[in-house]
Amino acid sequence: MGKTNKGKKAVLLGLVAMLVLLTAACGKDNAAGENNKGAAEAETITLTMMHPWTSPNVDNEVYKARIAEFEEQHPNIKIKQDGVPAAQYKTKLRTLAAANNLADINVVWPGADLDPLVAGNLLAPINNMMENWASILPDSALDGFNVDGQQYAIPTKQTFVDIIYYNKEMFAQVGYDQFPDTYDKFIDAVKKLKEAGITPISLGNKEQWPLQSSYISIIGDRYTGSDFLPGVLEKKAEFTDPGFVKALAVIDELTKLGAFNTDANNMDSVQGQDYFIQGKAAMHISSSTVDGRVRINNDEGDKFGIALFPSVEGGKGDPVKSAGVVQYGIAIKSGLDEKKQQAAEEFLKFFVSEDLYKELIRNGIVVPAKVDVPEDASKYLKEMLALTGNGTAPVFDSVIPTQVVDVLQNGLQALTMGRGTPEELAKEVQEAFDTMN
Repeated sequence: MGKTNKGKKAVLLGLVAMLVLLTAACGKDNAAGENNKGAAEAETITLTMMHPWTSPNVDNEVYKARIAEFEEQHPNIKIKQDGVPAAQYKTKLRTLAAANNLADINVVWPGADLDPLVAGNLLAPINNMMENWASILPDSALDGFNVDGQQYAIPTKQTFVDIIYYNKEMFAQVGYDQFPDTYDKFIDAVKKLKEAGITPISLGNKEQWPLQSSYISIIGDRYTGSDFLPGVLEKKAEFTDPGFVKALAVIDELTKLGAFNTDANNMDSVQGQDYFIQGKAAMHISSSTVDGRVRINNDEGDKFGIALFPSVEGGKGDPVKSAGVVQYGIAIKSGLDEKKQQAAEEFLKFFVSEDLYKELIRNGIVVPAKVDVPEDASKYLKEMLALTGNGTAPVFDSVIPTQVVDVLQNGLQALTMGRGTPEELAKEVQEAFDTMN
């Protein structure tokens, strides 16, 4: 027994000796291999990216697929995504900006939202890259992201925030074969729908932005005209002006008529869309992006029409205008090291390109680029382009600072709960603006 064990031990020692010799012989090569492997791993650059593409909108899926494609084609660059729901996105961006802790790549909005980021030197100018988009992006698409001659972001889409989607069958049922073209007829239709036992308007205002962005942007414009919001910034106009108070009073009137679903403030914007798509309401007011869900990718899409908010008596605004904003600017954080900066520029060039714009168009999204609309583009997209192509009104939260927007949003939600008056809200919003300035 002992002899056998000795024999086994000798064999094992022999094997160990052989392995040591082999290891010594290959050591040099292995070391070189490890070094190469280490170098390759060291060259993998990770970029952080914060975006609001979490809801099931068609363009969000396009953006995420594009990021995946970039990583596939650039194995040495990883994009670590931080998806933040749209309702919380701007607040988180502001918080990170205040702490000088932005992601390497950020989705930003033009105008009032961009200005503080630029003032704090938090974004890198990209003038040296602009040749890239010279042939496809007109100045009108870029202007909102340009401050004092410096370009800070490239937009992905043009969003019209105020599209009224309506159920043609329900409107026909109450005697309207076409969407009402005046506010008086609109209110008449709301009353008749209510009498017929139909919820007139599906609203999901839990996130608070819909009443502000999709409603007040355009209702305000119908009453005050498109010079009003820029005039407020220049202190040539005030939110307490009669026209703007009348716009706020529309939300109050619709609330008192019972135009909205009773759980409007407990439903988010996507649930508000679903409520309408499922035939539980006659109208839904939202962005052009939603057309993908409502009509383009919906077998029953034909039963829904699109319209703009009607003209209002004595209004200073142009009743064919739609409230629009060039959106989702992709911006690079300032102060990145050379390798990260190069990787971020590589990403920006790949991400926002003719391919992206064409893919968005294919999915029924309006883009700010000069790209041919494919012949096989959805008939719904062509109808949207015709509806929104007659002039653009400003979107409230793309012009007015976020802190003031928050006061308006809270006040509009209060109105829908029967609290406060349009006059009181106008005063609160103006006071918030004065406090900032």
